[in-house]
Amino acid sequence: MEKPVIIEVALNGATPITRNPNSPQTQAALIADAIRCIEAGASIVHTHAPDISVSGEAAARLYLEHFAPIHARFPDAILYPTLVFGKTIEEKTSHIEPLKRIFPLRMGFVDPGSINLTPTGEDGKPFPTDWVYANSPADIDYKFSLCKRLGLGPGMAIFEPGFLTAALAYVRAGAMPQGAFLRFYFGGGSSYRGPGQIDLLFGMPPRKLALDLYLDMLGDVDLPWSVAVVSGDPFAGGVARHALERGGHLRVGLEDYAGERRPTNLELVEEAVALCRAVGRPVATAAEAAGILRLPR
Repeated sequence: MEKPVIIEVALNGATPITRNPNSPQTQAALIADAIRCIEAGASIVHTHAPDISVSGEAAARLYLEHFAPIHARFPDAILYPTLVFGKTIEEKTSHIEPLKRIFPLRMGFVDPGSINLTPTGEDGKPFPTDWVYANSPADIDYKFSLCKRLGLGPGMAIFEPGFLTAALAYVRAGAMPQGAFLRFYFGGGSSYRGPGQIDLLFGMPPRKLALDLYLDMLGDVDLPWSVAVVSGDPFAGGVARHALERGGHLRVGLEDYAGERRPTNLELVEEAVALCRAVGRPVATAAEAAGILRLPR
């Protein structure tokens, strides 16, 4: 219970200001929001650049434009981007190596599986899109190899148990890069569109039993992990508190949040800090977070 808690904030994602006017969508807004959240206790900041349709060197410069001022203020803070548009995995990650050359990037991303991330339609049924969030085994291996080659800790989104099964196979094979971090994502079953709608249908609900299943699968594998509630409120129900009581960490932010409120990222970080205090665990500094994750230098 004395282990410091890593608080990650995902600032914007695909959450437009029409959904929540507090979502930072410009470079200036990303910088200001990140600084406020780090001051409040966040040690990891995840962002989507204002334009994720560009790739390669141009995308790296877009991330540098807001990463650099944040890093200048908080050099220990852990900042990491998302995928860019592209058809192949090489194109989707084409900004990572150029960004690493111009910025001290320490964390990457690997989503070790494929899944339907589908909203409900107005009739309540899953919307009949033909899009699948697909990560082939070759794509997954490419991203792990990229993290290892560039010295980046792989942050992993675990959307359902099969993702964890794949990640554990890399651990057992001795092929998991240093600095790995698991994020257990739960489907919150809510929407900004109102009652009865769901923004993303996927995975398990944010319940204690669901987290316990993941931890039972994890067993004695020594990988740090956090919880996040997507399309819901991370503090509704008991999964966030249960995670802290079981030694985990927290991810919050407007990328994931959906519900009746229109919070700011700062408010969500402050709620996470308050929950840590209520449980009796300290909040990790950015330097402590890097040590807990064993991020490569």
